[in-house]
Amino acid sequence: MLLPKGTTVAVADGEKLSLFRNAGDEANPALKAVAEPDIDSVNKGSGASHQNSSANPDGGQSAEDGFAGGIADMLNKRVLDGEIADLVIIAAPKTLGELRKSYHKKLSEVLRGEISKDLTGHALHDIEKAIAAA
Repeated sequence: MLLPKGTTVAVADGEKLSLFRNAGDEANPALKAVAEPDIDSVNKGSGASHQNSSANPDGGQSAEDGFAGGIADMLNKRVLDGEIADLVIIAAPKTLGELRKSYHKKLSEVLRGEISKDLTGHALHDIEKAIAAA
């Protein structure tokens, strides 16, 4: 996958989000870490969350789904505010599924790609390698 200069790369799972920006050019990306934003968990209050809560009494899955909703809200806001013009999302498969439910139309327009893989906590080289292979 080619990564235009300035592209924001979000790497997430149900508990952590890391943001990077491509400081290199399209063919030779050089990801630089961006300050991690505070994410407000979103409680969707859907029946699915209730079912997850009964099957998972500690509410862990609901908390992860809420965190994914918070990530989507933050990314949507940044896209709408013009802070993100190109976006790539790399997320654990379950988190990616939750994120997709909340994409704003404008976010979908600037989304250059998605990678369904858990790379949170991995070295920057591993993230760049996954993007190059996509």
